[in-house]
Amino acid sequence: MTAFKSDFMRIVHERGMVHQCSDATRLDELLASGVRTAYIGFDCTADSLHVGSLLQIMMLRWWQKTGHRPITLMGGGTTKVGDPSFRDEARPLLTDEQIGANMLGIKQVFSKYLKFGNGPTDAVMLNNADWLDTLLYIPMLREVGRHFSVNRMLSMDSVKLRLERDQPFSFLEFNYMILQSYDFVELHKRQNCILQMGGSDQWGNIVMGVDLGRRMAGADLFAVTTPLIATSSGAKMGKSMTGAVWLNAERISAYDFWQYWRNTEDADVGRFLKLFTEMPLDEVARLEALKGQEINEAKKTLATEVTALAHGRKAAEEAAETARRTFEEGARAATLPTVSVPRARLAEGIAAFELLHEAGLAESRNEARKLIKGGGGRLNDKPIAGDTATVGEADLDSSGTLKLSAGRKRHVLVRAV
Repeated sequence: MTAFKSDFMRIVHERGMVHQCSDATRLDELLASGVRTAYIGFDCTADSLHVGSLLQIMMLRWWQKTGHRPITLMGGGTTKVGDPSFRDEARPLLTDEQIGANMLGIKQVFSKYLKFGNGPTDAVMLNNADWLDTLLYIPMLREVGRHFSVNRMLSMDSVKLRLERDQPFSFLEFNYMILQSYDFVELHKRQNCILQMGGSDQWGNIVMGVDLGRRMAGADLFAVTTPLIATSSGAKMGKSMTGAVWLNAERISAYDFWQYWRNTEDADVGRFLKLFTEMPLDEVARLEALKGQEINEAKKTLATEVTALAHGRKAAEEAAETARRTFEEGARAATLPTVSVPRARLAEGIAAFELLHEAGLAESRNEARKLIKGGGGRLNDKPIAGDTATVGEADLDSSGTLKLSAGRKRHVLVRAV
């Protein structure tokens, strides 16, 4: 590995966080000689980011921890167009009100990972609608559009994929890479930003921004991308049995978030400790080397450290303790995820498969039936007799709750109200 002069370049390369980098030697020299500014853009397509964005957030966190200034760029403008990168179809168009609401939700995520303020290395949050919404079409075509070759744009993998599959690709979406490139130029002009980071699927768009900065402003700009992360079995990062694993506490409990990481495949533990925690690499190597049942201790450490960043240390330790009590002592921990059901419904009897689905332990009623038939559906720690079984008041304990489980690792308390 190259002997880097700057802490940032050394750390992110040692931890396997870099996929591509333009002119790494020159970028390293600049980072070693003073405080620099970098950004990553996040479109506002939902009211939270999910685990699929976590590696980007960790890049910004390391950028700040090594003495540089990060910008989190909210795509208030680009979200109106929709990023077509490696998508089979266009994203649904959102209203200004929806984009604004999503932006507020996303802002909550960054406060856990970055320090915002007015200091030289404090993070800044900006909105590209501030400049994109004011652009005039003809001046934009003349001043920016003339620097883009349609031949080159059509050669981008993100575009070729859609065209090769003969899927619709609107002129609106085709403009996305131009707007993203222009963001880089504006941020260089406004904030002296020299680096854009993103996932490897963004490499083409980022490099076009580097080129546009050189053409329009004679700027010396740089690109760094991270690898796209999948599990060892090929599953996409950020997805669970019940859907996306969100980073906002309103979207997912600290316990469920902890459990997602606790269920990491054995082969991924070391890699995820490097990417998603700040643990020293010698400790990561020790944990990664554990075999057999001992690897579960490494998984618990991974779950606790990642959850501590996203939800706070206290919530992470409570989640770990809840898991210990639930799995190791067989206790019914009060901090398990809880859903409420009218007591009148329980008095009539609720189909067990229906309740499993409502509790979020199965994506569909059919999946819940299969879970029960396979012996994975449990009521108060005992297998549910069959897919025609019902749950009623007699299953409640003295506090008016019952415990539903999918396998031995996912549990929900059902409370009668």
